[in-house]
Amino acid sequence: MSRTERAVIVWKPQPRQLEFMRRPEPEALYGGAAGGGKSDALLIEALRQVHIPHYRALILRKTYPQLSDLVDKSQMYYRRAFPEAQYNATSHVWVFPSGAKIWFGSMQYTKDRTNYQGKAYDFIGFDELTHFEWDEYSYMMSRNRPTGPGTRVYMRATTNPGGIGHGWVKARFITPAPPGTPIVETVTVRLPDGTDQQMERARVFIPSSVFDNPALLANDPGYLASLASLPEAEKQALLYGSWDSFSGQVFTEWRNDPAHYQDQRWTHVIAPFAIPKHWPIWRGYDFGFSKPFSVGWYAVDEEGRLYRIKELYGCTGRPNEGLRIDPVEQAKRIREAEQNDPLLRGRVIHGVADPAIFDESRGESIAAMMERSPHFLRWQPGDHTRLAGKMQFHYRLRFAPDGRPMLQVFSSCKHFIRTLPNLVYDESNVEDIDTRQEDHIYDECRYVLMEHPISPPEASAAPPRPDDPLELHRQARFYRI
Repeated sequence: MSRTERAVIVWKPQPRQLEFMRRPEPEALYGGAAGGGKSDALLIEALRQVHIPHYRALILRKTYPQLSDLVDKSQMYYRRAFPEAQYNATSHVWVFPSGAKIWFGSMQYTKDRTNYQGKAYDFIGFDELTHFEWDEYSYMMSRNRPTGPGTRVYMRATTNPGGIGHGWVKARFITPAPPGTPIVETVTVRLPDGTDQQMERARVFIPSSVFDNPALLANDPGYLASLASLPEAEKQALLYGSWDSFSGQVFTEWRNDPAHYQDQRWTHVIAPFAIPKHWPIWRGYDFGFSKPFSVGWYAVDEEGRLYRIKELYGCTGRPNEGLRIDPVEQAKRIREAEQNDPLLRGRVIHGVADPAIFDESRGESIAAMMERSPHFLRWQPGDHTRLAGKMQFHYRLRFAPDGRPMLQVFSSCKHFIRTLPNLVYDESNVEDIDTRQEDHIYDECRYVLMEHPISPPEASAAPPRPDDPLELHRQARFYRI
């Protein structure tokens, strides 16, 4: 073949993009930091089966205006790779010579998912997955099915940390396993004959950053400096791909440093210890049925410091999904938790709860049901003032000059540790958190904090962080030179 007859290379993956595109799992997430070539990899991945006439693919962003950059890139790549392909700007769909189609779609509101009801896509790609809620992503899993014989059925997503979906994305792809390690979930399927069959579904996270994109750094050397100049939270997320620090994070004071669990300084998470008998115990409660209910037990020391010593979180294990058990059953489980725990058994416990459980407008209140049950659980209504409660969180999470905050959490309180750092601000009510998140533990704790309000403490320096990876990168380049 002569040089002029050789195929033109329209796009070539960089090593980390190639690693992502080679994954066999039904679900894969790519990204973390900015500049890793996430959108390019997603667009090209959608082309993998366009030689099959009945192939159908869908690439999603939260809103249509956000799709413009993806559509522009597709015009560049798709037309060069398939000169006969046609793009319909009205329907937002590419039609390829074989008859295969790739749609660009959006889902601005959760209710918009019904726009895809009854449809099937062999490939579904989410760009900026943390902009989506779990209900939206999980619904589209049901739309990911074969449109005919011979197609591969799978989902791919890209994202940076932060956004309304940060918590569930982190819990699903980041926390369960190291990057590149398959996360295998076992599910039970009840067959028509009544027998149960165990099945497995795998997913994986492939991290990327600007350091994995030498072409970008060569074309725009200043981009690295731009990322390094961002405010600390954005810098940690977009330059280094940190899932513990990101734009929009409410409680930037939060620190979880295992190295300090024992000495209890410069960390909010500490090792459990025996609670002195004279310390008062409080119990906070946020009711939930289809959403999780949350109960937290708190001890108060002589200085007024609060310790979250135990929790009971009524969730199924799926993001923000409740157990659907009634108030009496919840009361039973709360009492059992107290009777079975040596730290709580026999103690006087003060209960404070969401004032909504005292509502009698539709019949007997939830509080009354719990009180008249055999478990006799009594509550007092909590102070539901949202912004004042949020400020109490900020005050208590600040570190004093000696490194001690006024709120600390036992390391056994896994759901508090998981959900609180992931809370983000509401885009409309910018001083309050976004209530679409898994905020039940936050609410329950807020009622307890409002029973023990404190004044703003003396400001102190933030706890020390590890060596700056950017500085290590600079040093590596210096020594290579």
